[in-house]
Amino acid sequence: MSQAAPTPAPIDHLAEDFVAFAVDSGVLRFGSFITKAGRQSPYFFNAGLFNDGAMLGRLAQFYAQRILSSGIQYDMLFGPAYKGIPLVAAVAVELARLGHNKPFAYNRKEAKDHGEGGSLVGAPLQGRVLIVDDVMSAGTAVRESIALIQAAGAIPAAVAVALDRQEMATENGQDVPYSAVQYVREQLGMQVCAIATLDDLLGYLAHLPQGGTSMAEHHAQVLAYRERYGVR
Repeated sequence: MSQAAPTPAPIDHLAEDFVAFAVDSGVLRFGSFITKAGRQSPYFFNAGLFNDGAMLGRLAQFYAQRILSSGIQYDMLFGPAYKGIPLVAAVAVELARLGHNKPFAYNRKEAKDHGEGGSLVGAPLQGRVLIVDDVMSAGTAVRESIALIQAAGAIPAAVAVALDRQEMATENGQDVPYSAVQYVREQLGMQVCAIATLDDLLGYLAHLPQGGTSMAEHHAQVLAYRERYGVR
């Protein structure tokens, strides 16, 4: 008796559309790049290049849709300096437009000693806090955010990122068998939602028309990187 073919995973249209948007915007690029961990990566994602009003607004739509579909329970939003600051503001605006008005806050890198003082700006940190950031590489920014949130007496509940690179994190310069996202989920007990993952990027590259483009080559290079540094 023959075995039934495995059911293919359902297409995540939000992730698919986001990857296409990031590539078309020049935010997700292909070539040769050195990561913070010192790895030579065939792709680079720089959310700082979502640098006009239309792109930032569209990005916020993707974040808001993913946050709402994830079912994460939260009371407010927090953006870690620096890239998290425009992100958290834009996402808060989009969530409010969709009927989910939440307070938000962010931190400064250097505390002020005048005016209101301190390193936090915006609404007081309280309740369950959702951290909004671009990517999670080593998880350093998230751990700093968690410390700030806990010091204020609030609960770091979850993290929303644009892209989960699904690759091994580094500790003291050494690769470890888990990603920063997995560390936050499994060791810190926090939910993490990503608009898209490296697997979504590979799916995008695999389904593009190949004629007259270098996308097949990009797919092979990104797949090789996933096989070398990826996590399950």
